[in-house]
Amino acid sequence: MKDFLRLVRLFRPYYGWLALGLLLSLVTLLANVVLMSTSGWFIAAMGLAGIAGVTMNYFTPAAIIRACAIVRTTGRYGERLITHDATLRVLSGLRVWFYRHLEPLAPGRLGDYRSGDLLSRMGSDIDALDNTYLRILLPLSVAAMASLVFLGWLYWQQPRLALAEAGLLCIAGLLFPWWLAGKSAVASREIIEASSRLRTDAVDALQGLGELVLYGADTAHGKNLRGHSKSLGASQLALSRWSSAGQSMVLLCAWTTVWLMLVLLAPAVAQGSMPPANLPMFALFALASFEAVTPLPLAFQSVHGTLAAARRLFSLVDQKPLIAEETRLTSPAASTFGFEFRNVDFHYPRNGQPALEKISFTIPVGSKTAILGPTGAGKSTLVNLMLKFHAPDRGDVFFAGSSLAAWPAESLRQHLAVVDQHSHLFIGSIRQNLLLADPSATEAQLEAACETACILDWIRSLPDGLNTEIGEAALRISGGEARRLAIARSLLKNAPVLILDEPTEGLDPVTSRQLMKNLLRHCEERSFIMITHQINDLPEMDQIILLDKGQMKGCGSHRQLLVNTPEYQALQAFAPVFNR
Repeated sequence: MKDFLRLVRLFRPYYGWLALGLLLSLVTLLANVVLMSTSGWFIAAMGLAGIAGVTMNYFTPAAIIRACAIVRTTGRYGERLITHDATLRVLSGLRVWFYRHLEPLAPGRLGDYRSGDLLSRMGSDIDALDNTYLRILLPLSVAAMASLVFLGWLYWQQPRLALAEAGLLCIAGLLFPWWLAGKSAVASREIIEASSRLRTDAVDALQGLGELVLYGADTAHGKNLRGHSKSLGASQLALSRWSSAGQSMVLLCAWTTVWLMLVLLAPAVAQGSMPPANLPMFALFALASFEAVTPLPLAFQSVHGTLAAARRLFSLVDQKPLIAEETRLTSPAASTFGFEFRNVDFHYPRNGQPALEKISFTIPVGSKTAILGPTGAGKSTLVNLMLKFHAPDRGDVFFAGSSLAAWPAESLRQHLAVVDQHSHLFIGSIRQNLLLADPSATEAQLEAACETACILDWIRSLPDGLNTEIGEAALRISGGEARRLAIARSLLKNAPVLILDEPTEGLDPVTSRQLMKNLLRHCEERSFIMITHQINDLPEMDQIILLDKGQMKGCGSHRQLLVNTPEYQALQAFAPVFNR
């Protein structure tokens, strides 16, 4: 119940829309019941009047029937329109709410989650929450209010009729749905979990399809997906069977009530104490009134699946960011944007081996710095610390003369343009992806950035130029083209610090040399930090930081390292092997 109430509180901005949908649904239901019962009475009364050869006022009941028909038709349309619009507004708001809680957790807290799992939570789990209003809150509220109206009218007519209908309404709308929900709880939760497993593994399969085929693991992964699919299908089938049983019970109770009405009222009609036309009126009233409880078995069933989806979301958003933000809203004043590491130690959670040990160096403003080392040396960890994705275990990192702890993360990253090895390109055109960095960029600025990134000639060779669609995950272009597009986008940001992770990876030697030449020329007034495990173009860097196994082996210019650092000398001696 606690989780359900928390979920409902998230709907607060849309309470007005939800209440309007509830009112329309209630009015439509009442109009339908009045229409059915009045029609039964009117048809019977007209038949009896014809047999007796007497006249009667048919204008009033005909007007009531016509009015109820109009209200029912327009009310049903309005109810569908408002309730679905309200649901879509709620889901839209929930996605914004979820993203706002998710973004501060990236990337530190999200490292243990698979991308497919996160996608499933943001997509299918939030979609499952549409049951909260449409299948749970709305039918339960309408059933409660309408049942009170129906039983109150029946009690006014004859108390024993109200008692008979109340018992069967409770059986069909409360007791049996409650029992049914307990029986189907496992299937409801399993549908959420199985759907998540299926989507997660499917996303992983699509993203790593090349590797799966290369190593012959595609067949085994396909069997795994089929297993998830069968599990999901079995749970859905079990839930459907319980749903069918619920609808059958409601129908049985409705017709039982009709027969009870006939049995209870027939003696009064036979004795002449009740007009005969009232008999079909009460029978049809009883039958139509069960429309109020018809959705309740499904409502009770939906509670478990909805709560399972909500708990998956809450379990993520309730986590605290690895780095708590300062309360100040503006970044510290800065005249120069340089980095300084002072005796920094860092290790990743659940990893006893330190990623960095006693790291101390300075990156002056406007300098050209290369962070060099083999895979696993700690190069990317340094960048994560610069971006405030993680905080040092010991020591401190300074930017523009202030500790990173004093910098709000968003303000800090506005001063940094970063291209890592997994920079994402979105579905859309080349132009749209470039404009993410600067929506106001002109055509000339876009072309200048692309020229610096050595990709303008390729773009001009395309039939649609900058308007070329790159497809999902940039699958329509090569890896080298995607990397250079990401570099061009970072240049458009025009941040004072440019950080590139392996900018020449996968490029031919000629393009690689031209790209480095362009980047160094472009960054004459910007700080340029390049992460690499190669030694090409290092003589042109102002400073080289050599890492190995999380330890700094040397720091200085190319000439200084050649004289003072044996590890760097070894790299130069084996340059052909190192760069292979």
